[in-house]
Amino acid sequence: MKKMSNIYESAANTLGIFNSPCLTKVELRVACKGISDRDALSKPDPCVILKMQSHGQWFEVDRTEVIRTCINPVFSKLFTVDFYFEEVQRLRFEVHDISSNHNGLKEADFLGGMECTLGQIVSQRKLSKSLLKHGNTAGKSSITVIAEELSGNDDYVEFSFSARKLDDKDFFSKSDPFLEIFRVNDDATQQLVHRTEVVMNNLNPAWKTFKVSVNSLCSGDQDRRLKCIVWDWDSNGKHDFIGEFSSTFKEMRGAMEGRQVQWECINPKYKAKKKNYKNSGIVILNQCKIHKMHSFLDYIMGGCQIQFTVAIDFTASNGDPRNSCSLHYIHPYQPNEYLKALVAVGEICQDYDSDKMFPAFGFGARIPPEYKVSHDFAINFNEDNPECAGIQGVVEAYQSCLPKLQLYGPTNIAPIIQKVAKSASEETNTKEASQYFILLILTDGVITDMADTREAIVHASHLPMSVIIVGVGNADFSDMQMLDGDDGILRSPKGEPVLRDIVQFVPFRNFKHASPAALAKSVLAEVPNQVVDYYNGKGIKPKCVSEYESSRTLAP
Repeated sequence: MKKMSNIYESAANTLGIFNSPCLTKVELRVACKGISDRDALSKPDPCVILKMQSHGQWFEVDRTEVIRTCINPVFSKLFTVDFYFEEVQRLRFEVHDISSNHNGLKEADFLGGMECTLGQIVSQRKLSKSLLKHGNTAGKSSITVIAEELSGNDDYVEFSFSARKLDDKDFFSKSDPFLEIFRVNDDATQQLVHRTEVVMNNLNPAWKTFKVSVNSLCSGDQDRRLKCIVWDWDSNGKHDFIGEFSSTFKEMRGAMEGRQVQWECINPKYKAKKKNYKNSGIVILNQCKIHKMHSFLDYIMGGCQIQFTVAIDFTASNGDPRNSCSLHYIHPYQPNEYLKALVAVGEICQDYDSDKMFPAFGFGARIPPEYKVSHDFAINFNEDNPECAGIQGVVEAYQSCLPKLQLYGPTNIAPIIQKVAKSASEETNTKEASQYFILLILTDGVITDMADTREAIVHASHLPMSVIIVGVGNADFSDMQMLDGDDGILRSPKGEPVLRDIVQFVPFRNFKHASPAALAKSVLAEVPNQVVDYYNGKGIKPKCVSEYESSRTLAP
């Protein structure tokens, strides 16, 4: 018993204090100038892809919309990234020409890239650099990135615009209108907030509903001037001006509760020239809805519990636990990698769980009494109650079950994901933010049931749960990176995409010489956003409004 508590303490002592940094969200807007196409006769269809560097590899984070036939694109889509003051966050912006019949990058032509750090953009607020082609040669094209910090208020607004009797700009058909909304900044510059889709051949268009953050719309200032322009789209990229009007967010809020707000769309040239000119059409705001965005703290302080479950790999590839080379070897004073990872992550999760009781499972071993292979057995051998008291209880159950098991195989993790998903799906019936499930899987090798696991993850992405996988030992984990949807979208074998990215995979060896706090920070970094994305996406509010939340709401 003494040895066990020693192990627990030595692992806990190496933890250091896990201190989540003050996290700021930053919105990045992108524009390019002078993009030349490989084909001199046509203009490119540019799209910007944002990549971030992690452990020396570049992963795609997000991409803008594609703007057709345009050499000076101003993109409407924003990139929202987390800014950590104490980390160097390397970014790469790649401009690709994406042909209209194919949205992938295989046929896309690379038009140039730019690398910088998030800190450089944030400190300069506006960063312009040349786009470098392959071989780092600079052409005449450039990219500009503008950063804006999201203030404490990250509520967003949903707008639904339409128009009627717009001027006809086309000879043989009707205009193809789209609407652009600009925010007028304090220095009188204009910042594109949103560009709608084009409605073809229609002088009475109804544009699709869209959402923007209050921050990007008006920087939280409801009286800030907004300039709105209606254009007639042209395939050659030279769009015809139909008319414009000005407004404020305060005025647009008049379209709440079923009312409409209308503006005359004015072409100043026509107004100056024509005596009986009235307008170039009417633009109507049919609906303005404000959605309150709740933070991770709002949910935790509102009583949401983090339900933490552990699953440990007991396959034969770990080596005989009696042998000191085994990953499961119990050294009297030095915790093995399984214990280090378990304690590092578990110590933090237990702060958010009031009963401190953790279900702990094993997979890939033959278990007594019949020694049949199981992929989801309770390590305390109590199937009716697999919970252990605190992280120390998990450590003790792990150590006492090891001598009783026959390490076997294969490495199947779908059953354990399905088991936790079953509890998470029962939680969805409550329709409130009371329990969010985190499954920590500790494994030494590449999993053998990849198809079933992908299926289980896609299913779980609809539930209040996240999966953290820590790879222990020196196996080749390259296949596991595929489950962590950062470098593309994980799909089930049938092609269904994940609803949200819920898997975080980390090889323990990357942190062998770092503090356990660094491992925990890396592994748990995405969890707060995953919790918020799940509940906000479902429109579920925190159970009770905390004092913290009421102190940061936007006054009407």
